Amino acid sequence: MSTLHMGSPEMLTLLWLLPFLAGVCLYGFHKKDQALRSFAEVPLLRHINASASRSRQWAKRGLVLLATLFIVAALTRPQWSPRPQKVEHKGRDVVILLDVSRSMLAEDLKPNRLERSKLAVMDLLERLRGDRVALVAFAGTAVVKCPLTQDYAFFRLMLEDIGVDSIERGGTHMGDALRKTLDEVFSDRLKRFKDIILITDGEDHDSLPVEAAREAGERGIRLLAVGLGDEEEGQRIPIVNEKGERTFLSYGGREVWTRLDADTLRKMVDATPGGQYLNVATGTFDLGSIYEELVARAEKTQLESLSIQRYEEKFQIFLAAALMLLLLEPWIRERKRSDEKNGTLKTLTER
Repeated sequence: MSTLHMGSPEMLTLLWLLPFLAGVCLYGFHKKDQALRSFAEVPLLRHINASASRSRQWAKRGLVLLATLFIVAALTRPQWSPRPQKVEHKGRDVVILLDVSRSMLAEDLKPNRLERSKLAVMDLLERLRGDRVALVAFAGTAVVKCPLTQDYAFFRLMLEDIGVDSIERGGTHMGDALRKTLDEVFSDRLKRFKDIILITDGEDHDSLPVEAAREAGERGIRLLAVGLGDEEEGQRIPIVNEKGERTFLSYGGREVWTRLDADTLRKMVDATPGGQYLNVATGTFDLGSIYEELVARAEKTQLESLSIQRYEEKFQIFLAAALMLLLLEPWIRERKRSDEKNGTLKTLTER
């Protein structure tokens, strides 16, 4: 016998309708009898009731109750006769390489570069179409916060937890972060279908980022760089001092100003196949739209193949049964046939 499966078992809660409707029927019969007794004397009442069939009245209500039961059964989406079905998931491997250095606290984007970047990545998650996504945070060193996964909820949790304190070592080493991504996140199984979305202000402390990007290009990985910050005047980096006062980061007695290094980012993307530089600067950017335009439309590969049991929907059987009962209900007459009525009257008269 095939295993019974329900697609929407929560609909079983609607079974409370059955005792409710049965109670309504009982109450209706009670009120009807009360009304008759108040308007007619006993002999006349017997004459009136002689033409009515309580059993047929219950039969009509019973059909409605049974039809309701079948409708509830149909709503639970009963299924059986499972058949194996192969499901394939296609997509790309996308790594978000997020700069979490102190320079990302600059407020030339609101509320600051880092928080604006996190909001943009959240928007990206809403647009993903089955791609695997990973998260790598970097400053002076790099840490893989989330490996390649299709568990977007887990990715979101890791992203929410990221801040400038996520990396103990200060500075900005984009080249090292790229090399860590190549070594620990991507496999060498395929030379295509891989993207790195680098979100940064472009400042680097001698980590040879262009050479690292060239290595990624040789492995068929595309780099999409999002440049944040003021390229001309730059911006100071707000911090809170030991007294809890808001001030700005200083080095050697002078305030540190951070500027977007767009030239380095352009050289990096040029070293990868199909690489693109997106100069956000101090404007707004929609990473979800960028994904739709550059990643979602790109060539995809098979990421996963699963064999699942697909059950056949059988709700139509119960819906058809309910419809037949409801069509049958009006054909049952509550009044007795003339021959039955005459026989009943004769019996009453003899009594």
